[in-house]
Amino acid sequence: MPTSDATATVEEAADFQDVRPRLFGIAYRMLGRAADAEDVVQDVWVRWQGVDREGVRDRAAFLAKVTTRVALNVVGSARVRREVPVDDRLPERASTADDPTTMAERSDDMAHAVRLLLERLSPRERAVFVLREAFDYPFREIADTLAISDANARQLARRARAHLAGQRHEPARPADLDRLLKAFLDAARVGEVADLERVLVDDVVSS
Repeated sequence: MPTSDATATVEEAADFQDVRPRLFGIAYRMLGRAADAEDVVQDVWVRWQGVDREGVRDRAAFLAKVTTRVALNVVGSARVRREVPVDDRLPERASTADDPTTMAERSDDMAHAVRLLLERLSPRERAVFVLREAFDYPFREIADTLAISDANARQLARRARAHLAGQRHEPARPADLDRLLKAFLDAARVGEVADLERVLVDDVVSS
């Protein structure tokens, strides 16, 4: 019914506005410009309209993940925004009903983002950036996880953002890409970050 639809739309807008400052903060920390961060948040809002919300258990976490992926896409675009499309759906669990083409595109989008992390960031920078920007870890928890100081964690986060925006390029080994990509996809599908955290920490220890 129209009234019901209008009420749902108002509620959805209110839900989004509640989390909007957090989404802007994620995008701003990654991009460094308020205008770009606003563009990312607006993009996420448009994508949010096409999401099946019944399958989203934690809306704030879901929107934070989508914001991170859109912002990473902006960082990685050398010429124009949306050069590499970012899928608007990051389901809590893998669905067997998904079209195979859609699933392949989703994996390709994530693979592009992960390749950027491998090519442009050191293992420590990568661990700090992912835990902070993608999963909103407090700096104190990141510092404890990596056995570094809080100040060092903050410094690494600043360096990571600068390196992602630059032209630094180290070849990514296929095995490293596959391992990190699998950990990312598993974390996105089931909301469990422990395995991804372990992969990131192992890379720091072995570097």
